[in-house]
Amino acid sequence: MSKVTTGPNECLRGKVAVVTGAARGIGRATAVAFAREGADIVGLDICKPVDPRSGVKPSIPEDLEETGRLVRAIGRRWLGIKVDQRDMAALRAAAAQTEREFGGIDILFANAGIQSFHPLLEMEDADWHITIDVNLTGTANALRAFAPYIVKRGGGRIIMTSSTQGQHGTKYGAAYSAAKSGIIGLMKSAALELGPNKITVNALIPGLIDTPLTRHEERYAQVLQDGGRTPEGSSADEEAARKILTSKTPLGVPWIEPEDVAPVVVFLASDAARMVSGATYDVTGGDSAHNTA
Repeated sequence: MSKVTTGPNECLRGKVAVVTGAARGIGRATAVAFAREGADIVGLDICKPVDPRSGVKPSIPEDLEETGRLVRAIGRRWLGIKVDQRDMAALRAAAAQTEREFGGIDILFANAGIQSFHPLLEMEDADWHITIDVNLTGTANALRAFAPYIVKRGGGRIIMTSSTQGQHGTKYGAAYSAAKSGIIGLMKSAALELGPNKITVNALIPGLIDTPLTRHEERYAQVLQDGGRTPEGSSADEEAARKILTSKTPLGVPWIEPEDVAPVVVFLASDAARMVSGATYDVTGGDSAHNTA
């Protein structure tokens, strides 16, 4: 559970921030971090299964409610909305509701996404479309739905969650890598278009984060197979995967805590980052050193 404290600078005082994928993980940690810095929060999440073939446990309404409880405990306003970001009409309705209830929108953290693994030659059509539609089209939908209100506000910040897997290929994760790479292109294009409106647009590049997206049997098996080992289908797989990931990460951590990612998003949402746009910001425990400059 996130620790409730007051932010040292309140650098987002008076701001209204929209966070997608707010029910848990990076979304929850960032919503709480935004609140600590003085922002009121609108948290969006689908809170139900999306991909029937994914090994990831889906978020549930109680997860989103817990994020709201944490935000309110800090003394900030909260609005939780259950929505599928593939539904453009629903997103536009959420944006209009946010303006009615909060007076405007200053920050969008387009963070929601899913992940599943399927070999290319065994991939079903739905596997590709669900991943692309949620991660890439859904992020673009969030941008298109909420950015007009940021323009109306006279400027603001947009941060999108990509992935280190959007900077390189991923075995059995072609759809995910393609979607997350596409988000980088989307971000850079939006930065060019929205800059004249005093809106900065950047992308967060997380490594392996300690969330349900990376902590499940399917993911452990992939790590073991890439390391030349055979998964046992038992609890031993998690510990073996932990050792492999720890040995590969320069800072010696298998998974990064969401709370270690949130401060970077806070920075990008603040006035301190007013001259930062069209950029990618990595939080990977040092794994970024393996990428080309």
